[in-house]
Order: sequence, then C-alpha cells, then structure tokens
Amino acid sequence: RDRFLGIMAHEANRMRRLVDDLMSLSRVEEDERVRPREQVDLGGLLVSVIKGLEPQAKAAGLTVSLDLVSSNETVPGDAGQLVQVFTNLIENAIKYGASGGAVAVHLMPRAMHQRLRGEAVEVRVADKGDGIPEHHIARLTERFYRVDNHRSREVGGTGLGLAIVKHIINRHRGRLLIASEEGQGTTVSVFLPTAPPVS
Repeated sequence: RDRFLGIMAHEANRMRRLVDDLMSLSRVEEDERVRPREQVDLGGLLVSVIKGLEPQAKAAGLTVSLDLVSSNETVPGDAGQLVQVFTNLIENAIKYGASGGAVAVHLMPRAMHQRLRGEAVEVRVADKGDGIPEHHIARLTERFYRVDNHRSREVGGTGLGLAIVKHIINRHRGRLLIASEEGQGTTVSVFLPTAPPVS
C-alpha cells in the first residue's frame, strides 16, 4: 500500500507541474506581443535566482558560480518572467549537468548584436555535464520534446521549460542560443536588448 501511495503522490506532483507549466506557457503567449518596459537589474536578479537554487545545487553535489563581468547592466524587461527564464536554465544545468560538478553563470557587458540590430547584454549558463547530441539541439525548445524521456521524468521535467523560455525571450525581442558537445557540457546564451521599446 505504501509503495502504491508513493507512486500516486509522485505522479500527482508530476501532473501538477505539467498543469502549472501549461498555464505559464498560456500566460506568456498572451503577452508575447506586448514588449515590457520596466528596467531590470540583471546582476541583482541573477544573484537572487542562484541563491534560491542553492538547496537544489547542494543536493545535486555541485556549485553554481556567478561571474559578473559587468555588474551594472539593466535591460527593459518583465522581472518576473526573467526570473522564470534564468531559474529554468540554471535548474536545467543543475539537473542535467550534475556529473560535471559545477555550473557557471556569466553576465557579459553590453555589445553590438547583429541579429538584434543593436546593443544587447548576454547571460551565459554553462555546465560541464554529459552534453547533448547535436541532432537534438534544434528541437530543444519544442513543447514536450525531451532528449531522454526516462531521465527527464526522473528529475521532474515536463518538456515545457525551454518552450516557455523561448516565448519569454521572444517577448523581450531577444535571442536564445544553445551550444553543446557530448562529454563536454552545454552552454545556453540569452541575449537581451538594452534599448527601450520604440513608442
């Protein structure tokens, strides 16, 4: 009886996470055409996100370091949604890159970005884990797409996290890049424009 109750509790929690992610994705899609205007301090936001994930990092046996190459960068954005983006990316690095023993987050200084046609700030989240086979990378932001179904379920993944991240970054008129090499780890870069939206 106890074993089956444990299974039921696990599946109920998984269903709750899935519903929460679906509702979150729906809210993000509703707002996607409205560009946020609030000024967000990225350094302070990253410090807060990493502090909140310390228990998970400790449980996984790794450290999360923050390198504020540029410590005073602000971007027009939705603070709540950007917390969601970096929580998801750092959480993924902890879950899937734990074998590397470390996750590094870098806040780079603003620089010209050709694809965004203006200045942008880059945030990199890098792990030293097992990496992702190249043929999976292009599909990682698709809804419900998983590289490893069994492992994703074990660590509580719903297959919606990166889809939510992509939509939030689109709302901010930014860009998401994922680079990975098997056995070498994964680096996810988020580029966010620094210019306020044109009225």
